[in-house]
Amino acid sequence: MTRRAILLVLDGVGIGAAHDAALYGDADSDTLGNVARALGGLELPHLEALGLGCCAPLAGVRRVAQPGASYGTMQPASAGKDSTTGHWELCGIHLEHPFPVYPDGFPDDVILAFERATGRPAIGNIAASGTDIITRYAEEQRRTGAWIVYTSADSVFQIAADEAVIPLAELYAACSMARALLVAPHNVSRVIARPFVCEGASYQRTARRRDYSVEPPGATLLDTLAEAGIPRWGVGKVDDLFARRGIEAEHTPNNAAGIDMLIAFARSSKSGLCFANLVDFDQLYGHRNDVTGFYGALREFDRAVPPLTGALREDDLLIITADHGNDPTTPSTDHSRERVPLLVVGRKVGALPLGERSTFSDAGASLAEWFGVPYGGHGRSFLKRLLA
Repeated sequence: MTRRAILLVLDGVGIGAAHDAALYGDADSDTLGNVARALGGLELPHLEALGLGCCAPLAGVRRVAQPGASYGTMQPASAGKDSTTGHWELCGIHLEHPFPVYPDGFPDDVILAFERATGRPAIGNIAASGTDIITRYAEEQRRTGAWIVYTSADSVFQIAADEAVIPLAELYAACSMARALLVAPHNVSRVIARPFVCEGASYQRTARRRDYSVEPPGATLLDTLAEAGIPRWGVGKVDDLFARRGIEAEHTPNNAAGIDMLIAFARSSKSGLCFANLVDFDQLYGHRNDVTGFYGALREFDRAVPPLTGALREDDLLIITADHGNDPTTPSTDHSRERVPLLVVGRKVGALPLGERSTFSDAGASLAEWFGVPYGGHGRSFLKRLLA
């Protein structure tokens, strides 16, 4: 097998409200469209040349006559709008029910069980921004040695700890304990270790974050590739989202490092699937309603398009998409229920309209066909259309 593929997820880069967005309070969300409108247009020449403006109307991004990629959009079919759900759907898994969320904090029995398991008390237990809660509770943690536990609008149980107060290994062990405790009905999608350090008069989160996901409830594309002996290479947090089943990943501190790894993969002799997540759009800018920062991340990625596509070999396939939206122009700092862009690049791939796909899983079905492996997940492959 000489074929390779890159599945690249631009975390949070949605391209318009999903059909059922109103059920999630997201009827007005349109991450790329609203960012473009807020800034009077986007200048993304390389994504424009691939066909981003053909996916949906975007201020400043032309609908080119001869795009360099096949293009379209994908609607979410699973319930929910978190990263785990989106990545699982890309790999063939649909969820009937969203993961639980805790806008008022976790029940007392959950916190008590966590305290007993770890031998430390917990403080916080509110829904809050990660930077805000550290500022609010860091001094109390230094005095008491307690865990800072918090959540967000996502289905997450987050544990923050000053590395000078609680060793990193103990924080990771506590997250593993929490993951084991958080079963239905409190089966949050992820437990997240949030280490931080004191720098001068302020506290800063470090790059040593670690996510502990629930396991997918069925076989994913990654499982299928593993059974077929096809290598899987991860970039970013993708292994965390699949409970490290079927893939191991090199965690990256930012988009720039992730982009460098993607280009290195394309230039290497490695085979198989490279599955990558670029998280800065979501983590640094979407959740903080930072429109200019979000655009800066888009421009950074746009500059990386030529070296990435230029390094593709004859038997390579590149799929650029997203896992949900995170519209920085709306009052909410939560993920948004959106369709996602779909750009498919390859020397053997035609530049054709793919329309609006009914599920993200069409990407997984297409990759399975590309690698010639049996596929039992959701979705319909668009590959034959591209290779005709």
